[in-house]
Amino acid sequence: MDDKEAWVSEQIVLEACIDSAEAAIAAQEGGADRVELCANLLEGGTTPSAGTIQLARARIEIGLNVMIRPRGGDFCYSDVEFEVMRLNVELAKRLGADGVVFGVLNEDGSVDAERAGALVGLARPMSVTFHRAFDMTRDPYEAMEDLIDLGINRVLTSGQENSALEGLDLITDLVQKAGDQIIVMPGAGITERNVKKIVERSGAREVHVAAPMSVESRMRYRNTWCFMGGELRPPEFTLSVTDPNRIQAFVRAIQ
Repeated sequence: MDDKEAWVSEQIVLEACIDSAEAAIAAQEGGADRVELCANLLEGGTTPSAGTIQLARARIEIGLNVMIRPRGGDFCYSDVEFEVMRLNVELAKRLGADGVVFGVLNEDGSVDAERAGALVGLARPMSVTFHRAFDMTRDPYEAMEDLIDLGINRVLTSGQENSALEGLDLITDLVQKAGDQIIVMPGAGITERNVKKIVERSGAREVHVAAPMSVESRMRYRNTWCFMGGELRPPEFTLSVTDPNRIQAFVRAIQ
């Protein structure tokens, strides 16, 4: 069996990035193996509410990983922000999550091994993913070794580029160097058209995707003079939801 045949014959784990309990249901309907449940995807994802975690867990049977991120922006946190992360890890465990997703860095761009290790200890026996804070580290190889030493299960990365396609060379090298020590999961800018190329070329066994679509609000009365956000605001009467048909398209593309 050649390498391509081996790739086709093995199952690729498809993780869908979502931001609601309804999206979790749609991702499962589409055939996703696992979801990464977040809030505020416009900021790259923050910790979802307890109600969202609890209802998602009640409505889906596939894997449920919960984002642990107290705010948008960088990944160098204050003591108060870190305590919020600790509490949210414990909350996610109590609510039945299968895993948590976080990233913590030092000011110099290295992995904050002390704080990451503390969160790993709190999280077990859940799985742990180090998210794209990895893409902001000063040295990806050094960072990956730190994550391996911490016993972290997987790292989500775009190869330190804006998209996984642009970062494919680094992702491929990381997959090869990681071996069975840690899962390297490509994510960012992955579409139904490029997912097979990214997974086949990199040798990754898991892939992180999003499948949004816009739907019109049910509101008939619309006050167009009033907005609920800041200056950069999404359309008030258009909702972003997860498209189960796009999830199915990803599944068909990689399997």
